[in-house]
Amino acid sequence: MKKLVFATGNANKVKEVNELLDGSLEVLSLKDIGFEEELPETTGTIAGNALQKARTLYRALNVDCFAEDTGLEVNALNGEPGVNSARYAGAAKSSEDNIDLLLKNLAGSPNRKARFRTVVALILDGKEYLFEGIAEGEILLERVGTGGFGYDPVFLPKGAKKTFAQMNADEKNAISHRGKAIRKLISFLKNKIG
Repeated sequence: MKKLVFATGNANKVKEVNELLDGSLEVLSLKDIGFEEELPETTGTIAGNALQKARTLYRALNVDCFAEDTGLEVNALNGEPGVNSARYAGAAKSSEDNIDLLLKNLAGSPNRKARFRTVVALILDGKEYLFEGIAEGEILLERVGTGGFGYDPVFLPKGAKKTFAQMNADEKNAISHRGKAIRKLISFLKNKIG
């Protein structure tokens, strides 16, 4: 069976992808292969960061792999926090601090439109491919829901009645930016591998 490394330490993300692949391919995490180096994210774009992580892993181990990067882009803030979403309020990567800063920066703004953007970078047999997923929505005035992670409690997807933080995993994955990008990746892999 062909193996593919997902440049993440998140076992839940790996499990989710493996379930969607129906056993046509085995996806491994960084932990599964004993890779403990920090992957860089220094390019200034979401696509650039995803490619940078995948390229770093490919150069180090010469294995087929993929990586993803995600950002929240808020219209009234000229696309911020964008590529800096995880570190918006500082290097500590605190979701609570990030949300507090976002709500403060949006205070009084009538334009609450935003989008989550995920880019997946795949390196397969030495060739690079990109897959993008976008979820349009808006930023609420306050947190609603306790599930999910990151900005999920303040993001209401377009057409939805619940924030990502109020949805179960299946509901969120069906419409989320990451879910869309991963489904494009999986469709490509199934066609490529047969």
